[in-house]
Amino acid sequence: MLVAQAIGIFLLLGLAAALPADSGRSSSVTTVTIVQGHGYPIEEHSVQTSDGYILTMHRIPYSKNTGNDGPRPVVFLMHGLLCSSSDWVLAGPHAGLAYLLSEAGYDVWMGNARGNTYSKKHATKSPLLQPFWNFEWHDIGIYDLPAMIDYVIYWTGAETVSYVGHSQGTTSFFVLNSMVPRFKSRIRSAHLLAPVAWMDHMESPLAKVGAPLLGQPNAFVEVFGSAEFFASTELMNLFGALVCKDEAISQFMCTNVLFLLGGWDSPYQNVTLIPEIMATTPAGCSVNQLFHYLQEYNSGYFRQFDYGKTRNKKEYSSKTPPEYNVEGIEVPTYLYYSDNDYFASLVDVDKLRYTMNPSALKSAYRLPEVKWNHIDFLWGLNIKEILYDRVINDIKNA
Repeated sequence: MLVAQAIGIFLLLGLAAALPADSGRSSSVTTVTIVQGHGYPIEEHSVQTSDGYILTMHRIPYSKNTGNDGPRPVVFLMHGLLCSSSDWVLAGPHAGLAYLLSEAGYDVWMGNARGNTYSKKHATKSPLLQPFWNFEWHDIGIYDLPAMIDYVIYWTGAETVSYVGHSQGTTSFFVLNSMVPRFKSRIRSAHLLAPVAWMDHMESPLAKVGAPLLGQPNAFVEVFGSAEFFASTELMNLFGALVCKDEAISQFMCTNVLFLLGGWDSPYQNVTLIPEIMATTPAGCSVNQLFHYLQEYNSGYFRQFDYGKTRNKKEYSSKTPPEYNVEGIEVPTYLYYSDNDYFASLVDVDKLRYTMNPSALKSAYRLPEVKWNHIDFLWGLNIKEILYDRVINDIKNA
């Protein structure tokens, strides 16, 4: 049954991938319009990476309830795969982490990785052509995060930032701190929601269907290069607004998509939020990001992209890709994970816990809500009381 549903979702994904890409979301549902709609101040900042990608960050500098009350400690939020800065504000002031942090006294910055809705520009490359999409989440870790965090520190004058990541935002954190060790002194603490590193026990039907073909070394990359996957389009915005609205008899389709992506049978799904979720997510990515995750599932390693023995030798001076040095990470780190997560399984998170330096791993919190799934970490019902109050308290006390 799950495999059949997964195949159906793959057909939907294929349709979306074939839709014409746009250079940025023109829908009225954007991070800026969402935040403005709730009366909070919102800024857009652009930064260029060392390899030419132009990224947009969104900032809530202070709470609407306090006004500009002077310098605040800085928190940097990083989204997951196929997502964007909208993740942190969709749920509104009473449940969106960006607002809750603002009310707790923080200067809140939200990153956007290359290739998503808000970061589809490059100094010399067009997103309409293949070379623009020749990247994956390793590049987000070694180029995007350094550029954005350095910019935030420069702009605010802060010495350090607190880092919060979800899903791929946790993977890119591990890449950053394995590959660019200077950031151990720039990140005060890291708070990782649904942490994804090792993935060989992942339960997602999408992985079970796609990994045998797409998760092999050198899969399609040498022959076809990379490409955009799941571009944001007006058709997808309409899909979210009409097909997924509360009174639509077709809403179950959207619910099933979210369950398949995040985990089944969650009683915490906020059904009223589904139209906004589907209007802003997926936000686009490179197919290489998906290939790399499927390689992790197949191989049982947390390591760099596997191009096959010949190119690996050229890229890494080894027939196999190098593993990420998770045990060498020194940033104080807090993990938050759950039982019903298709992408961050309990077994894989346990491996992460036991691999990390015990002096760096400050806390590993397994949510008592056994049906809490991968996307509930963003939009679950009662998320403030269940999770975010703890995260904010951990940030304060780190």
